[in-house]
Amino acid sequence: MDLEKVFHMKGGRGETSYSKNSSLQKRAADKVNHITLEAIEEMFLESKPKSLGIADLGCSSGPNSLSNIKELVNAIERESRKLLERAPEFRVYLNDLPTNDFNTIFQAIPDLYRELKKGRSHGSPISIYIAGYPGTFYGRLFPDKCLHFIYSSNSLHWLSRVPPGIYNEQGDTINRKSIYISENSPPQVARAYFEQFKQDFSLFLQSRSEEVVVGGRMVLILLGRNGPNYVDRGTAFLWEILYRSLATLVSKGEIEEEKLDSYEVHFYAPSKEELEDEIRKEGSFKMDRFEMFEIEKDTGNSSTSYGKAVAMTVRSIQESMISHHFGEAILDNLFEEYGRLVDEEMAKEDIRSISFVLVLQKL
Repeated sequence: MDLEKVFHMKGGRGETSYSKNSSLQKRAADKVNHITLEAIEEMFLESKPKSLGIADLGCSSGPNSLSNIKELVNAIERESRKLLERAPEFRVYLNDLPTNDFNTIFQAIPDLYRELKKGRSHGSPISIYIAGYPGTFYGRLFPDKCLHFIYSSNSLHWLSRVPPGIYNEQGDTINRKSIYISENSPPQVARAYFEQFKQDFSLFLQSRSEEVVVGGRMVLILLGRNGPNYVDRGTAFLWEILYRSLATLVSKGEIEEEKLDSYEVHFYAPSKEELEDEIRKEGSFKMDRFEMFEIEKDTGNSSTSYGKAVAMTVRSIQESMISHHFGEAILDNLFEEYGRLVDEEMAKEDIRSISFVLVLQKL
């Protein structure tokens, strides 16, 4: 199998973008926005490049795709004004899989330019050049030493593929009654997911090490887990609820049991220690900052339950894969059941899904 951002299942193959445009995912990015801006400001003040290369890895195509770029550009322009210097030109590279709707992003670029021009003096036109770079970030994407700053939000917890180690010699999954690592999973399932994560994350770091200049920064936001246990009442439990929701549809005759048995997710929530180990072993970056955070339960909308909000988030990520494998007809019933189960479980005990933000500096 090639290292493509593709999920592989017995019975089908499909693609997914590194989706990050649900409301809960945006709140995760917003919660650490100050860290992102501080990182690019520190990089700029240290090196003061005349031409600044920025890449958004896993940009997706929703309403959040260009808002990050606007904030990064505005932050550098503010620092330039403080120094009484002209801002650098900006080279912006937007990356996602070829299946991403780049046309939607490009159609929004004129609005971005208008937003960036607001409040600017007539004598200082902005110089910004934006390009789409389709392809998997598990491998090289950009020319040597062309980037000063990389941003990636809610993407790196997606593996390049379902780990091959969860299949036996006949090609059948050994992870029955689960779609991710669960209490029902044999020990080798967790090992297979961990090995795939190490392979992917190491390749990601190696690839970026060739593309980022010395002193450049990467801000990486991804789902993780707190501690060594693979199974916790966090992100792993949300996958367990998705399995239970699918199993409910099997019991109602809406899904074939064989279809459920052949569905696995290409996802991994690493621990802090696992991330640190791979960064140290690869050797091209040092960790400037690491923070762990949770997204508050409040949805901000009294008419929307927490379960429904989580269901909408999971649907935005999984819809294309689920519809490819099971068909579109089940989606509404599936995620209605999913939201109901989340609320039911939250009434017993909180589900504490956590995220990490890492700031890495190129050595």
